[in-house]
Amino acid sequence: MVTILDTKWLLGVSRQKSTRIPSEKLIYDQSMTFVKPIPEGYHTVAPYILARGADKLIDFMKKAFDAKETERYLMPDGTIGHAEVRIGDSVIMVADAQGEDYKPMAAGIHLYVEDCDVTYKHTLEAGATSVREPEDQFYGDRSAGVNDQFGNKWWIATHKEELSKEEITRRMEDAMKQQNQNQH
Repeated sequence: MVTILDTKWLLGVSRQKSTRIPSEKLIYDQSMTFVKPIPEGYHTVAPYILARGADKLIDFMKKAFDAKETERYLMPDGTIGHAEVRIGDSVIMVADAQGEDYKPMAAGIHLYVEDCDVTYKHTLEAGATSVREPEDQFYGDRSAGVNDQFGNKWWIATHKEELSKEEITRRMEDAMKQQNQNQH
């Protein structure tokens, strides 16, 4: 049984900061222990990748992105029913594809990292193939792209410049003009 309190507002406190949470969002379990709707250490969105050979995908993420495996639950046949890895401050959920309802499902994931060039090199060493080598982009990032052997596309970026929307738009228009000139 879950009980939801209906006082107008309660204060939700985390280690990082205090936030006001509408009481209809505060959930208490059977022992009246506060349960956060979004668990500590998670974000609102978490990618979930279904792959054949999820254990090998996890190994790739460890080698390429220094991912830390935090959870692994095995099915009776030894395949991964659910696993979680942490890359930086984010969680990616992974499981082995199983039957018709849980077919392999590749993802496109964008990562911000400290050094795009170094991470790109690590992904290639871990078995990825290049989609685009690292290069500076008009929107202020240095980025690269790779494909892993499971069909996932990883975009790797390091943010280098704070730009206004107007500056990004101007640079985008210049980049498109340059691209059109190079095609003719």
